[in-house]
Amino acid sequence: MINGKQFVDRIDALQNEVWIEGKRCEDKLSESAPFKGIIASKAELYDYQCCSEQQELFSYTTHDGEKYGFSYHQPQTVEDLINRRKATQSWARLNGGLVGRPPDYMNTLVMALAAASPHLSKGERPLGENMKALYELAKSKDLSITHTFINPQVNRSISHYLDDATITAAKVIEENKDGIVIHGAKLLATQGGLTDELLVLPSGQTLDESFIFGFMIPSNTKGLRFLCRESYRYRESSFDHPLAARFEEGDSLVVFDNVLVPWNRVIIYKDFQVLSDLDAETGMYAFLQYQAVCRQVVKLEFLLGLCEAMCDAIQISEFEHVKLKMTEIIVSLEIMRALLLSSEVNSEINRYGTRVPDSKPLRTANNYFAKTYPRLIEITQLLGASSMISLPTEDDFESKIKGDLGQYLQGANIDAKERVKLFRIAWDIGMSAFGSRQTQFERFFFGDPIRLSTSFYNSYPKQAYHDMVQDFLNSKK
Repeated sequence: MINGKQFVDRIDALQNEVWIEGKRCEDKLSESAPFKGIIASKAELYDYQCCSEQQELFSYTTHDGEKYGFSYHQPQTVEDLINRRKATQSWARLNGGLVGRPPDYMNTLVMALAAASPHLSKGERPLGENMKALYELAKSKDLSITHTFINPQVNRSISHYLDDATITAAKVIEENKDGIVIHGAKLLATQGGLTDELLVLPSGQTLDESFIFGFMIPSNTKGLRFLCRESYRYRESSFDHPLAARFEEGDSLVVFDNVLVPWNRVIIYKDFQVLSDLDAETGMYAFLQYQAVCRQVVKLEFLLGLCEAMCDAIQISEFEHVKLKMTEIIVSLEIMRALLLSSEVNSEINRYGTRVPDSKPLRTANNYFAKTYPRLIEITQLLGASSMISLPTEDDFESKIKGDLGQYLQGANIDAKERVKLFRIAWDIGMSAFGSRQTQFERFFFGDPIRLSTSFYNSYPKQAYHDMVQDFLNSKK
């Protein structure tokens, strides 16, 4: 397991091609204003896992005596899942659940794919062996990984995707003895260019064989470019931007400019059946959903604590409408906790010996959270009211007007600066560009909510309940 300095040094040494605000980032990424906050926050996670008092929770030992990070461990018991949940949430509590792509998110996917590697070898090539080798590489070096699955939303018509004269979605344009050549683009890579490696899988509508590929490559691979959106980390001040200054992850369009992917890095290729059975065989989405719900529970804990502190600061807790709003947050938190526990209790061992969390409560949680999170942010805004607008900066408190601010912005039980500091957190999660992105991120975490709901309905085992009603009707004849 690496520590924070090792992570930072490695990312800086890669010299990934990262573009932001019209320029390629020539500085060390860890020292570049848009990225230094999130890189430092991730370094904190790596340091935390290396603390001696955290070793039992954050590491596991293999039969050969080697220690590795918890997220690479193939769970085989319910206790293994519980340990994974505890570690994930310990990491998440260092950032209030606001970092959507901590290291364990993609590590979990790599573990699930590698554990089911025989499935990836059902085609003409033994790609499962590639996946096992990549898993061993990631595990031994404690790599950080981001991913990109989505095609650009340029033109959703099939004719557009199949027209080689207008390539937008990344596709295979050549196959040779060294590997496959990818050209086009994919989105939306959170922390794109800020990790050791990039994992790519097909997603959405599968059009033809040239779009069926999966691989993992270093982020500094020749021809690979990360085109970042504007950073919401507008200033370094953790007073003015308490969340964005530390946890702004960034999102990027990933451009593949004739990128050669070596054969030993390819894990899926031109096999419809392997792709269509991928989730059922590996449990990959159940594991990703499990990690996400673990984090989202912590995010609700943070939101509940924040709103309670706001109520206390301005003494509004005794109003009935405030209690009603606070109860909404509590109910949401307990629903998410219950669904998470249900996924553990009802987990099952798959054919590869992996204990996979039950996907039904996790998919329920994903559908629920996408709808309830925007409402809970609205509650934060309603509770904060004008206190989330009248927010001077850190510099204001060091100026000649600090006396006025101290007199007129104090809280019921805290001074003005502490009150403003508190409500700036609420503003940053509920009203700033960073906070708006957080809401959109959770709303579309696993894709289009309508498509996800429809898919859940189609796959849910409803027949037994239909039969129950039919049996009841038959018994009354």
